[in-house]
Parts: sequence; C-alpha cells; structure tokens
Amino acid sequence: MSTTKKVAVVTGGNRGLGFEASQQLAKKGYQVILTSRDEAKGKAAAQELQSEGLDVISHPLDVTSDDSSRKLAEFIRQQFGKLDVLVNNAGIYIDNQAGSNSVFNAKIDTLQQTIDSNVYGALRVTQALIPLMKEQNYGRIVNVSSGMGQLTDMEGGSPAYRLSKTALNALTRIFASELKGTNILVNSVCPGWVKTDMGGSEAPRTPEQGVDTIVWLATAPDGGATGGFFRDRQPIDW
Repeated sequence: MSTTKKVAVVTGGNRGLGFEASQQLAKKGYQVILTSRDEAKGKAAAQELQSEGLDVISHPLDVTSDDSSRKLAEFIRQQFGKLDVLVNNAGIYIDNQAGSNSVFNAKIDTLQQTIDSNVYGALRVTQALIPLMKEQNYGRIVNVSSGMGQLTDMEGGSPAYRLSKTALNALTRIFASELKGTNILVNSVCPGWVKTDMGGSEAPRTPEQGVDTIVWLATAPDGGATGGFFRDRQPIDW
C-alpha cells in the first residue's frame, strides 16, 4: 500500500481533537493513520472519515506499551516505508475522577498513570517512529499540550495533568534540540478549551478551532519553527 502522499499518524484519533486532526489532515491530502487504544472505536472512526472520501485507515495503539508502539512502526514501514507527520494527541485527564484535584491529596498512582500516558506515551511513540523520519530527513512532530502546563501561568489544581503537560513541553524542547540541523520540526500546541469529551460541553472552542494550530504546524514548510509552544498560531511562554 505505497503512496505518493505524505503519511501522518494521529494518536488518540478516534474522538475529539484527534478525530478532527485526522479529518483536517486528510482533507489536505495526507494519508492518515488514525490510531486508537480501542481497536473497534478506531475502525469506526476511520470508516466514518472514509465515507467522506478521505484516505484514513486505523491501527490499534496503546501509547503505554512498547510492543504496541513497535508494531505500529513495523506496520508503517511495511505499508508505506516512510512517515512525515506525528501528532502526539493521546492523553488522559483523571485528576477529578480520582478525587485528587489538590496537590495535597493527590494520589501518586494518579500521577503515575497520567505521566505514563501523557509523557512517556509521547516519548515511547516518538522513539518508535522517529527512524522513519530520520531516514528521509523530513518530519513534523506536534505534541498536544495545554496552557495548564505553562510554568509562567502555573496555578493550583489538577496536579497530575499539569505536571504531565509541563513535562511534555520539556520533552518537546529536548526533541527539538537533539534534532537540530535536520528537517524534522518539533513543537507543542495549546489547543485551548475545546468542546470534546475531555473539555466538556461548556468549552468555548469547536474541535475545528482547536486543531487549527496543530494542523498548521503539522504541515509547516521547511525552515519552519521548531522547539516552540504555540496557541492560535502564535508562540507563547513556557
């Protein structure tokens, strides 16, 4: 299943921002691999986009699993032989569910689960897929972060989520530094408060508005920004 199109992977693509990013990238002519921890939900999401005439396929991915990440890399190499874009969107927000919205009663297990998914997950998947980008000296990596991880505007509450997004931003800077001099660009994005299952119905932004900067960075031209943190296509403080 070789293709002349650019190939993009979106993690957590079966709903919310991931689904919208998959749709928008496919509309721009990308071959999209929509990944989801729940294989059935991923297939259903991909089929919905296929019904719109978009080149989207699904593949299972558990970002907390080394084996799952490796299998995804093997699939991409066998089917396409390259990877152009990685959107690290998969993540969890379980502070409120765990009843630990204050740092003073936060459960270490909640922090560990959140960091494993939101930080180590992005690291694990990027480590597995980066060779495909290095081989062609081209890649765009977008880490979906949050203003809740900004040190310059850090507040209390949701400690696990906040810590995970701060660490994800640090990971972005490390990736960008180690890829300096290549044509692989790595950036973080704060999509804002978006109407998704995670954001809730009261959020002011639509998913399409939320992914605008994600897609903008994923399709950036050569020589574009790297190692940055963006909201609404503008750099913001860390």
